[in-house]
Amino acid sequence: MDNRIILVRSSRVGRNLINMDGQKPKLASLIVVNYNGGAFLHSCIASAIHQVDKLIVVDNASSDTSLNQLESAFPGEKKLRIIRNSRNLGFSAACNIGLGQSTGNHVMFLNPDCVIEPDSVARLLQVLEKFPDAGMVGGLLLGPDGKEQGGGRRAVPTPWRSFVRAFGLSRFAKRWPHLFFDFHLHNEPLPANPVEVEAISGACMLVRRSAMNDVEKWDEGYFLHCEDLDFSMSLRRKGWKIMFVPDVRILHHKGGSSHYRPIFVEWHKHKGMIRFYRKFFRDQYPGVLMWLVVLGVWLRFLGIAAYHAGHLLELKMGLVRE
Repeated sequence: MDNRIILVRSSRVGRNLINMDGQKPKLASLIVVNYNGGAFLHSCIASAIHQVDKLIVVDNASSDTSLNQLESAFPGEKKLRIIRNSRNLGFSAACNIGLGQSTGNHVMFLNPDCVIEPDSVARLLQVLEKFPDAGMVGGLLLGPDGKEQGGGRRAVPTPWRSFVRAFGLSRFAKRWPHLFFDFHLHNEPLPANPVEVEAISGACMLVRRSAMNDVEKWDEGYFLHCEDLDFSMSLRRKGWKIMFVPDVRILHHKGGSSHYRPIFVEWHKHKGMIRFYRKFFRDQYPGVLMWLVVLGVWLRFLGIAAYHAGHLLELKMGLVRE
């Protein structure tokens, strides 16, 4: 799909955005964590670089040509800084490295497989100005097919909510909405205005600096996945609200660099889930209950890993095509 299909709409909010003192607020520093982002990285940076004061790419020891492409496309660009890690430190650690180099009153995190529309950052900043008790905002994640992706707006996936989703019990939500609630909200009608949510996706987050200072940093115990849920929970525990902005649209080529290592990704995703549950829900699921939760997570991983292993074997044997 041509990215321009998503990018045709450009508002003028950036030209009109002012704060309470009648002055344009300082724009965000943007942090992009890259790992073999390929051509996606260039598209991401090209869509965002003119919307921020500073753009920091933290590379986790990529082996592709994504950084070379980026440097060729933006020679001498003063806003752009590239940090090269000697090994893959994971998403959270790379975000913290970028944070150390960021400046300004806001910091934004954007996945390298995302493309944002013109004036997206200005619109997100406008929402933060309107809601002073909001510490973080995010937008509408759209796949290449133009459909909303799960995760851009969601409730916190407690162990019970995850169980409901895993076994398809959310079909009973109409009759017992509080018991069988699905934490993914993308199947719900799209709100007309910004609304408060429990969590947003790490694919696109804009955070108020004072809120970032309250949380201090990303939890580096997560290597890949679930760190955005942890970050959202930590913000809310500090008293900050999280807002979803439906008119800020982000094209998200989900899983750009993860597509070729599905078992590796699933391992870290499920490992992150266990860390998240133990960190935030140990008191609600004490003793045996938490062990059952952990057992369920690993059984789910084994099932998914077996599926991917079988698919990879079929590819090698030429029984199926990618």
